[in-house]
Amino acid sequence: MDVNKVVDAKGLACPMPIVRTKKAMTDLHSGEILEIHATDKGAKSDLTAWTRSGGHELLKTEEDNDVFKFWIKKA
Repeated sequence: MDVNKVVDAKGLACPMPIVRTKKAMTDLHSGEILEIHATDKGAKSDLTAWTRSGGHELLKTEEDNDVFKFWIKKA
């Protein structure tokens, strides 16, 4: 998967992973992919809901050593 930008939100509590994701999305063009790394357990539901509400596509999620990773394609 070709990632255009990575957001490191590890160690940040809600709502900061969403805030950083939203800011990073403004720098991307439609169809580009953003990868997010977060440790806040709430980020999984928050980012899933935020992605849907913004019309973006959640391509993949995974958990690796207590780090949640998300790949979102910008609408």
